[in-house]
Amino acid sequence: MVCPVCSSDSSQFYLRVKDFTVSTNYFELNRCSECAFIFTKDPPGKDAIGKYYKSNEYISHTDSSKGWMNKVYQLVRNFTILQKIQLLKKYTGLQSGNLLDYGCGTGAFLQHAQHTGWEVTGIEPDEIAMKRASDLTGKQIYAPHELAELPNTAFDVITLWHVLEHVHDLHATIEQFKRILKKHGILVIAVPNHFSWDAKYYQAYWAAYDVPRHLYHFDPVTIDILLSKHGFNRKAIKPMWFDSFYVALLSEKYKQGKSNPLVALFIGLVSNIQAIFQSGTCSSQIYIYKRDIN
Repeated sequence: MVCPVCSSDSSQFYLRVKDFTVSTNYFELNRCSECAFIFTKDPPGKDAIGKYYKSNEYISHTDSSKGWMNKVYQLVRNFTILQKIQLLKKYTGLQSGNLLDYGCGTGAFLQHAQHTGWEVTGIEPDEIAMKRASDLTGKQIYAPHELAELPNTAFDVITLWHVLEHVHDLHATIEQFKRILKKHGILVIAVPNHFSWDAKYYQAYWAAYDVPRHLYHFDPVTIDILLSKHGFNRKAIKPMWFDSFYVALLSEKYKQGKSNPLVALFIGLVSNIQAIFQSGTCSSQIYIYKRDIN
């Protein structure tokens, strides 16, 4: 299989991982021999991947508060949304502007951004989530194939909150982002980080591998290689401290067959402490990029 980042046709087996969420099938991860990018080998194509999202366990497509894990997720999400909006203001220098959230889910982030003065646009492949986002914002939510129909240089910010790892048409999609961003616009990408301590601890049980829905498994080096190919320069990395705890909760369940909140809390804490002393190793990270306008 060709490397999705550098197009090398040389890769090696890295890890065998189970889909714990939907199918219980196993998938292999390969590591590129040239750029060291890790990717899911032979994942389902765009027309076949949908069935792997059909689960109430797939939390990003639901606003359910049933069960303690859903309740915690919703509370943390609302808190981190406020942080995300402050981040946009800091790196754009704007109090408001035009925002595209690619993979907007049920629209919680869009709704909060809209309430603080941003003009929002959402793109989402899941029809149920799309309707919910439209109801929340009063805006039309577009399907991914409609990205190409959005006007040139229309957006101050494009955000992808744990979305890029799901995108089949990786290079074409990033080129579209470049086209529709304003000259000084920013691209904000949040993805899991397999350089983290919790990823190394859980290995094949690490929930953020999330095969086959996660097609790619980024780290600070390989995401820079990818974005630089499209004329983007990284301006900052920001840790996502809460993700280590949530990922550890799921990972512990996968490894032991049941949730163990105390163990997960400890693992998440250890992972975050390491990330404090070793930059670029948080369980999930936000990358802020700007277009190279030279």
